[in-house]
Amino acid sequence: MKPLTKADLLEAGYQVDAPLQKMLEFTDTHITRGISSHKYLFKLLAREFGAPSPLLEMRDHSLGYTQALTPQTKQDRANLNQVDTKMQELMKCPKVLAGSIMPDSCPSGPRPAEIPVGGAIAVDNAIIPAAHSADICCSLYVSFYEARTDVASEMDTLQQVTKFGPGGRHWDYLIDHEVIHEDVWDNPFLSGLKDRAKIYMADQGDGNHFAYLGKVTFSKADTDRLRQAGYAEIADQLLQSEEEQKEYRALVTHHGSRGLGSHLYKRGLGAAIKHTKKVAKDIPEAAAWLDYDTPEGQAYWDALQYVSRWTLANHQSIHTKFLHSLSAPLVCSFGNEHNFVWKRDNVFYHGKGATPAWKDESGRPLLGMIPLNMAEPILIVLGRDNKEFLSFAPHGAGRNTSRTRFKREFYKSAPSPKAVEQSLAHHAQGLDIRWYLGNPDISESPLGYKSATFIREQIQTFGLADILTEIEPLGSIMAGSKTKSSEEELTPKQKRQIKHRAERRRVKQSLNW
Repeated sequence: MKPLTKADLLEAGYQVDAPLQKMLEFTDTHITRGISSHKYLFKLLAREFGAPSPLLEMRDHSLGYTQALTPQTKQDRANLNQVDTKMQELMKCPKVLAGSIMPDSCPSGPRPAEIPVGGAIAVDNAIIPAAHSADICCSLYVSFYEARTDVASEMDTLQQVTKFGPGGRHWDYLIDHEVIHEDVWDNPFLSGLKDRAKIYMADQGDGNHFAYLGKVTFSKADTDRLRQAGYAEIADQLLQSEEEQKEYRALVTHHGSRGLGSHLYKRGLGAAIKHTKKVAKDIPEAAAWLDYDTPEGQAYWDALQYVSRWTLANHQSIHTKFLHSLSAPLVCSFGNEHNFVWKRDNVFYHGKGATPAWKDESGRPLLGMIPLNMAEPILIVLGRDNKEFLSFAPHGAGRNTSRTRFKREFYKSAPSPKAVEQSLAHHAQGLDIRWYLGNPDISESPLGYKSATFIREQIQTFGLADILTEIEPLGSIMAGSKTKSSEEELTPKQKRQIKHRAERRRVKQSLNW
């Protein structure tokens, strides 16, 4: 008879915190004594260690969660209703301890219990992969430097050193980094992904990812606040003691872990679904978890930490190449993640588009950034550690409608391709806005996002973070698209309607003639 394994014990209903190793040793002893029935072995186990605990289930009721959001418009209220539906489902998960939503919250997908963008949850000693999403470590990173030339020239350089769009870099144009050569590839969640770590280095992807060029002035009051907050080194780098203020250029990049992270997510979600089926029943896939105290849970945690280091290296590779091309020395830099999991004691804090705003182990409020849209300043903030909202802040402006719906509505009212250019010219006047793949993505214009003023007010109203200063926009690069035709964003019915209206106009014009 085959000996029992840990998997057998978990499948029988024993929890991961049970003395599984002792139980296996107990059953091995009885097998050597001639026991040849698994059924009888489980009876002996129940007598010695107690019966298996019942499988966990979704709660009958949803735990309450906090909302750092006061809707002001009809769209705000409709968006919040959708967000609330998802949060109510997620808060029934037996591993979730608390939750909150930020001012930029919006639905992220159709699956039951799928965490919204701008959502944050605290989880009991476990990781829920769907709660950090496929864009693991989506983050911001800033480098300050002294201007070397005009904005257009620096934007030209920036466009040369970064990359947007699908597929990663060609093998002839790879950018090496020591993080790729770390000894991590025997981790089961990372095995076989080293080539992805290579081709996606210095690659930003698509969607709302960007490379943003701005300017910022640091005053003595700003650097004094940094010192008081525990960031004396950064304060000294930004402003010498005899200076009252100084202006810098700033490069801010926004992206995640690209194809490396998306594959890690797929593996993590699959493992979580498999594990949850052993210890629970009727749990939605978006709420499936990996218990940290299992080998799989610890391996996944280690893989997440590696991908965090890789993503930081990804940012730094772009920044280093940019500054080197300008012959501009780095003054200082920092960054923050907003799609990730953070371990604090035995509680795992998950943020899906939520900026950590607590105090670190030394008592310093976390230093971070909150972008609003391409035509608005990026806020440099110090966390308020507001525990009512799990000590998070928003990660951006958020949306009230999906990108697809926004495009459909925009092109329905303004089908001409020139309408996109006119809209961008109006809403990003005076800025150097570029689309890496050639053509604009109207859903990534300021029109596609919630009001920047509204987000600022909500940050202050709910005490989520303190705004230290702002990086004012000069230019921005986003992915855009390869195709220019607005009709690609329309449904077949909408295309027929546009064609029909055009035909009616031609008939009317001929009659007038």
